[in-house]
Amino acid sequence: MDPIRTDPNGTDPNGTDLIRTGPVRTDLIRTDLIRTGLVPAPRAALLDEGGRRFVFGPAPVLGAGPGTASVARWMRRELGAATGWDLPPAGPGAGAVAELRLRIDPDAAEGRGPESYRLDIDASGAELTGATAAGLFRGAQTLRQLLGPDAYRKAPLPGRTWSLPYAAVVDGPRFGWRGLMLDVARHFLPKDGVLRFIDLLAAHKLNVLHLHLTDDQGWRVEIERYPRLTQIGAWRERSRWGHRASPLWNETPHGGFYTQDDIREIVAYAAERHVRVVPEIDLPGHSQAAIAAYPELGNTDVVDTAALGVWDDWGICENVLAPTEAVLRFYEGVFEELLELFPAEVSPFVHVGGDECPTTQWKASAAAQARIRELGVDGEDGLRSWFVRHFDGWLAARGRRLIGWDEILEGGLAPGAAVSSWRGCAGGIAAAEAGHDVVMCPEQQVYLDHRQAGGEDEPMPIGYVRTLEDVYRFEPVPPELSPRAAAHVLGAQANMWTEVTQDQGRLDYQVFPRLAAFAEAVWSPLPEPGERDYADFEARMARHYPRLDALGVDYRPPGGPLPWQRRPGVKGRPVEGAPPNV
Repeated sequence: MDPIRTDPNGTDPNGTDLIRTGPVRTDLIRTDLIRTGLVPAPRAALLDEGGRRFVFGPAPVLGAGPGTASVARWMRRELGAATGWDLPPAGPGAGAVAELRLRIDPDAAEGRGPESYRLDIDASGAELTGATAAGLFRGAQTLRQLLGPDAYRKAPLPGRTWSLPYAAVVDGPRFGWRGLMLDVARHFLPKDGVLRFIDLLAAHKLNVLHLHLTDDQGWRVEIERYPRLTQIGAWRERSRWGHRASPLWNETPHGGFYTQDDIREIVAYAAERHVRVVPEIDLPGHSQAAIAAYPELGNTDVVDTAALGVWDDWGICENVLAPTEAVLRFYEGVFEELLELFPAEVSPFVHVGGDECPTTQWKASAAAQARIRELGVDGEDGLRSWFVRHFDGWLAARGRRLIGWDEILEGGLAPGAAVSSWRGCAGGIAAAEAGHDVVMCPEQQVYLDHRQAGGEDEPMPIGYVRTLEDVYRFEPVPPELSPRAAAHVLGAQANMWTEVTQDQGRLDYQVFPRLAAFAEAVWSPLPEPGERDYADFEARMARHYPRLDALGVDYRPPGGPLPWQRRPGVKGRPVEGAPPNV
């Protein structure tokens, strides 16, 4: 089974899988999910009516079956830090039966996909069964939630005892692509911050981190054959403070980049948590940082590219790549190093952007006009498609799949290319009906840089008002899709652009708690009949906020921003309907 495909139209309202996949638990009853506090909601859960709990002793034993070593290692490290447990392996030397038992059983999938799992808790302890190691890891997140908020701490608190409710949980995701796009180009997030976000994704059963590594305002990945990309392209002299309507500037230089070993560490760290990292190198637009480092990449016959620096403002920049063979060879060199850093087995997709490419310079460039005639393409728009199609074929020849923003549909795509549908769902619908795989990420619903309320206290307000409930009700499969086309919806991702999100606290504020709502929209099956129960979700979130507190997440409280989360007097873009990044 394709690990990024599950059942986009799947519903499982009655939890009949609990009967099919194991012995009937007559000691348990079907429960409202509020009692579990689980986020995202599982497909089905049973709890003991009498409230019985399994209480762990001071030194539990962990029984890890074949293929479970990575999950056992994670549990010893993360749960061990919070509880003080060593979790020694079961066996003759352990002197006890394992209270925590891990096993992999491919038959546990039962049509729910490779990330499915079953968790049983009774008087003997907890047994966790995954269809694969990924499924086992998702189940470990459920077990951690059931242990309580203190299971998310980095050191044990005094006097704590640990227990789990008698329960049976059967679960698996609706979609195989459940992601977050993190823009580290506009404001750099140091490596430790990226690793922290991978843990936060994993805690919410998300499995894709899309890293937007390059843009006009910064180049964030070391390319050894082109050292000036980070020596020059990774740094800008100042940044606008607020949206581009703001007259304020932060005069402190900003920058940073990931070394190649940093990237290898990020990819390996994510892989151990069953998170796929998708790198993005944006072209042919959003490229001023690269042109500042290597002026020959730009349209030198119409612009003095040698005078360009890394852009210090926000919006759509006019400085784009020149349509030359030399530029293609340059970026092939970039991608050659990138493919080594992001191995195919963990990162089969490579994102090339392809969005928001002004054609003003190409219109004015004699060299670009000659190129149009030579290639026989349809004007300046045809040049952008030519760039994308070139790398579509180049990546495919190396066993990778190109994915790009929905503008790449214009001009035609190779059959294996996929589309990130950001300008609403129309691009995704067109792509899916044409047989292309699609990741839904419409700005109107899942752009987390957009403001969360209409009040003046929201810091640097951007774009649409999208509340926690709005994100919770996001539906990745448009109803007008045919069943054949719906099967091409790989899933969805929330996008977090960082023009006005300059540090970790602001990033936390914009992303949480809405990422928890998004996680449920892409993990949990659709209820039938009717819509998702937001009141139920709110009640479970009341139990989830303490988990975020224990993790140190500076989320937006339900009542609105705290005093230190506001940015009074800094202009944003609170215009309903305005497109992002302008």
